[in-house]
Amino acid sequence: MKKGYKSGFVTLIGRPNVGKSTLMNHLIGQKIAITSEKPQTTRNRIQTVYTDEHGQIIFLDTPGIHKAKNKLGEYMVNVAEHTLREVDVILWLVEPGTYIGSGEQHILKVLQTVKTPVILVINKIDTVKKEDILKTIETYKDAYHFKEVIPVSAMKKTNTDTLIHTIFQYLPEGPQYYDEDTVTDQPMRQIAAELIREKALRMMSDEIPHGIAVTIERMTERDNGMFDIDATIICERESHKGIVIGKGGQMLKRIGTSARIEIENLMDTKVNLKLWVKVRKEWRDSELYMKNYGYNSKDI
Repeated sequence: MKKGYKSGFVTLIGRPNVGKSTLMNHLIGQKIAITSEKPQTTRNRIQTVYTDEHGQIIFLDTPGIHKAKNKLGEYMVNVAEHTLREVDVILWLVEPGTYIGSGEQHILKVLQTVKTPVILVINKIDTVKKEDILKTIETYKDAYHFKEVIPVSAMKKTNTDTLIHTIFQYLPEGPQYYDEDTVTDQPMRQIAAELIREKALRMMSDEIPHGIAVTIERMTERDNGMFDIDATIICERESHKGIVIGKGGQMLKRIGTSARIEIENLMDTKVNLKLWVKVRKEWRDSELYMKNYGYNSKDI
């Protein structure tokens, strides 16, 4: 182990849609976590790796902490809250504002129960004036004893270097857990499934966003290095199936094309992607279906 080399685990928490996945993707310089305008995009813990000469930071992007409405919601909140006790540093992302809403109050209650150092990250500072950022700092500094408060813009990469530098200050000396070129511990199948789900979330109307899951049925490599991927989009209702497929299959085609391009960029090879759509009624309240689609409460 190199002297002075630091390594450790950092989790990003915050209300859904506050920019956690966007920030993590920018910090590691590659897109792993999926992003969309819709809340609850991230469902599992996604582990990504940042490495430089000072050390290695393993980021865990958790699902947003929120009040659960079904078994999938409970699973997501359990994943997020369980992670807080396992890491070296917690990054709490908030948006600029002088009002601490009920979602943030809920997170504050959860944070009172852990001893892990918390850095408050005020994201989206490119959308407000400087005095609004100062007011936000004033509002939050009395709510909790933060180790640091750092304003950033994940989209514009403002202050992200400062954030990395500050995280290293709170990490212990430790080994390099992953090779320099590793950016995630997620298997390629899982990343492919998530990218397909992201395209579906982005392209479809609000009535279906959370009721879909994606499973990879087959992923095989040809002799020439090209990959064949068969995937199924699962939705909760017959009416949703029609929307996912679209008129004359147009929506499914758009989702498939968009996802294929991104999977090809990530894998750096050609991909033949085929999509199917299945209905599984109320799967988000079925432990069996959730487990089949990669959300197993025993993994938490």
